[in-house]
Amino acid sequence: MPERSTRRRARGAAASLTAAVLAGAAVLTGCTSDGGPAPGSAAGAKSPSPTPAWDASPASIAAVGDSITRGFDACAVLADCPEVSWATGTDDGVRSLAVRLLGASRAVTHSWNHAVSGARMAQLPEQMALAAKEGPELVTVMIGANDACRDSVRLMTPVTDFRASFEASMRQLRTSAPKVQVYVSSVPDLKRLWSTGRENPLGKQIWKLGICRSMLGDADDMGPAAVARRDAVQERVVAYNEVLRDTCARDERCRYDGGAVFDYRFTGEQLSEWDWFHPGRNGQARLAEIAYRNVTASGPPA
Repeated sequence: MPERSTRRRARGAAASLTAAVLAGAAVLTGCTSDGGPAPGSAAGAKSPSPTPAWDASPASIAAVGDSITRGFDACAVLADCPEVSWATGTDDGVRSLAVRLLGASRAVTHSWNHAVSGARMAQLPEQMALAAKEGPELVTVMIGANDACRDSVRLMTPVTDFRASFEASMRQLRTSAPKVQVYVSSVPDLKRLWSTGRENPLGKQIWKLGICRSMLGDADDMGPAAVARRDAVQERVVAYNEVLRDTCARDERCRYDGGAVFDYRFTGEQLSEWDWFHPGRNGQARLAEIAYRNVTASGPPA
């Protein structure tokens, strides 16, 4: 009897050990003994939602922003010319982003320009609301130059306010159009535009009417105070672009241009023949090229 009892205990212990090993193996492989996923295992967990793929061929476009997107001074002095807008224009020479993506006929019926000359970032939420009502698949954003182009450095929009307004703009858009894609252009290099435009005497006379005094005022003054003033504007533009980049990066349907517009070296022939500061037809075409390249790329700019 003692020997049989000992053998029974040994067989029971072996069975328990085998069951424990099998259970452990089931946990490691994410399966139960009947082949189903183990509770709490990775195989039984819900898969995270994939990041939406960027649509490189949107079927409609709405543009928001300032005078650049309105084609200001591109066709006539001190006047808007939206037909040459880099974003939604219909001019054959410019071949806007809308024309390149949609074709000439559909660009007329499936694109909308809600940019306003002189607009600053604080006005962007209202433009975003108007753009969302159109039901576009892509919204283009180019704004910020007027926040730096003030009568004095002191009046430039603070970076914190610029950030708050842009974040509010994105929230405004997402409330009405949660799935729309957004392409954000960097603010142009205003100091480089000053450096190029000051070569034209007529342009400098137009500047005296009050265009971007913080950068263009006393255009030929190279004294310490003037240099410091222009440097301060330049630094503010760089800070604005960092805000655009960082805020866009937090939105999975937003693509920043990687600083492409800021880095672009406009030549005299690409600037307005009236003010030598805003892009002319040629400059608008270059902006359209940059936008098309970034919108249709397989991934965002590095």
